[in-house]
Amino acid sequence: MSTTDLTSHLPAVVAAYIAAVNDFDTDALMATFSSDALVNDAHREFRGLASIRAWAEREIAGDKVTMDVTEVFAHHGQTIVRARYDGEYDKTNLPDELILTSYITVQEGRITTLIIVRNTPALY
Repeated sequence: MSTTDLTSHLPAVVAAYIAAVNDFDTDALMATFSSDALVNDAHREFRGLASIRAWAEREIAGDKVTMDVTEVFAHHGQTIVRARYDGEYDKTNLPDELILTSYITVQEGRITTLIIVRNTPALY
């Protein structure tokens, strides 16, 4: 299934977020967040639009990050998106294929929480 097929099953605001990331469009990305949104990326917390914009300008658009969606599912009101990430960021000590999981909560048509995690396979 292609990224387009997978993203067509997402809430509109989540699909818009992914499109904005892939277009390096900070304004469009910011339009997907609620005014009191929280982002946690690489164990760092960004609260509110000013903090999220600084993160997005530097680490998303600035590093030309792209997301190639590999899996999408809903879980108790959350949208969970797995994607291959690429870009011009420092890839030291990262795997050749970087898969990150985004846990996204949407309320009233806007992203209220975005948590981006590099998971490791369970040993069980």
